[in-house]
Amino acid sequence: MTRIVVKVGSSSLSSASGGLDGERVDALVDALAAARERGDEIVLVSSGAIAAGLAPLGLTRRPRDLATQQAAASVGQGALIARYAERFSSHGLVVGQVLLTADDVTRRSHYRNAFQTFARLLEFGVVPIVNENDTVATSEIRFGDNDRLAALVSHLVHADRLVLLSDVDGLYSGDPRLPDSHIISDVHGEDDLAALDIARPSASAIGTGGMVTKVEAARIATGAGIPVLLTSAAHAAAALEDGPVGTRFHATGRRRPTRLLWLAHASHTQGRVSLDAGAVRAVGLRKASLLPAGITAVSGTFSAGDPIDMVGPDGVVIARGIINYDSAELPELMGRSTHELAAELGAEYEREVVHRDDLILV
Repeated sequence: MTRIVVKVGSSSLSSASGGLDGERVDALVDALAAARERGDEIVLVSSGAIAAGLAPLGLTRRPRDLATQQAAASVGQGALIARYAERFSSHGLVVGQVLLTADDVTRRSHYRNAFQTFARLLEFGVVPIVNENDTVATSEIRFGDNDRLAALVSHLVHADRLVLLSDVDGLYSGDPRLPDSHIISDVHGEDDLAALDIARPSASAIGTGGMVTKVEAARIATGAGIPVLLTSAAHAAAALEDGPVGTRFHATGRRRPTRLLWLAHASHTQGRVSLDAGAVRAVGLRKASLLPAGITAVSGTFSAGDPIDMVGPDGVVIARGIINYDSAELPELMGRSTHELAAELGAEYEREVVHRDDLILV
């Protein structure tokens, strides 16, 4: 059994006028249902709520302000999930709606709850349909695009593959509209991306993503050992069968503990600690834990268990980690050895500020 996360963008589900295109939704569902018939498990990350809400609100373009976007999402999310539920039902399949904010994958308790929800839905044979919770997300806690969300969900649900469905059929060597551009069939790492022009926004007036966000999503997933296939929604059936379509991003890393992926790609840090040169070498080169003796300054307000940035003497962030102390405690501990602190304050202070298993270099 293969567990596949499929992400589809707004432009792939919308009509030329900006509303939800029911025929496109139905075609996608038919391809996903065929994969389920083959025994695959499917998690669908679907944009389209805002697009689905434009026509009922009399809007012709995606609104720019957050409040209007949230209003459109509120109207459109129901229409979107209803269409999915109706079409999946014709294949004898049940769907479950999962709305996430970035907060749900930055707070570890939320992350665990999300994992348990997905696990139980899949256990029941349900097709989870995931979207960012645009209705309540604030500008500070938004993913900003569903490509990145899909990559994080892929790791969260322990997916075997991630399929990104877009309005273009793959990654091109240049602007796809130019005759000398050609599709890149395989990407094995950063060297294959170095000469490519990917800094182009989406041509769609409906979606928010572009090739930049898709490549970044591929980096996140492949860095965690999950291969990615990027192609157009029109090729969904072939993509789900792992056919010769689109661009394949091959895994560049191995699956890492969830907390490390969370630290690298999903966390909003609550503060920072400044390190002296010796601590920078210890953390960066020897991959050692961060001890109080190597800290020169503390900024921000945080509690034990929060993610924080670690910066060198030049102010450059070198690592991100889960702190073991509150921000109010650290100033008294800076520059002192753990043995000294334990002797003066008690054995509970003979611990790392950030353990090496709870940090990641950036």
